[in-house]
Amino acid sequence: MDREECLIRAAAAPIARLATLSTLTDAIDLVPVTFSIVGESFVSAVDHKPKTTRVLARIANVRARGSATVLVDYWADDWTQLWWVRLRGRAVVIDDMDAVDARIATDALVAKYAQYREVRPAGPLIAVQIDHVRGWSAS
Repeated sequence: MDREECLIRAAAAPIARLATLSTLTDAIDLVPVTFSIVGESFVSAVDHKPKTTRVLARIANVRARGSATVLVDYWADDWTQLWWVRLRGRAVVIDDMDAVDARIATDALVAKYAQYREVRPAGPLIAVQIDHVRGWSAS
């Protein structure tokens, strides 16, 4: 798949897995996230879903390491339909939810997920500038 097809497939998917490098153990921390692709950036918000703590490892990892990898995939019993897309890039945490970029990213999340129309994500956001795209499709 070329970059454009990878980004189209990824953008339409309902869930992704965000991987960051742990600041505590150097292990990879992996978590499922809701997301949107805005321009050349992958964006995900800390939202209202219940969490063990509001001090999230993914936020600390991005602040400390400045990078992230994202995996978006599609699974089906019909293996001819399988595909995956991996996105890598520089990552930042956006704390100022009133900033123009944060409002645009949050609006994209609200447009994609009905649950966010009921409770808009309060943030912060993680934004990954998509520098590297790789994908595979069985078809």
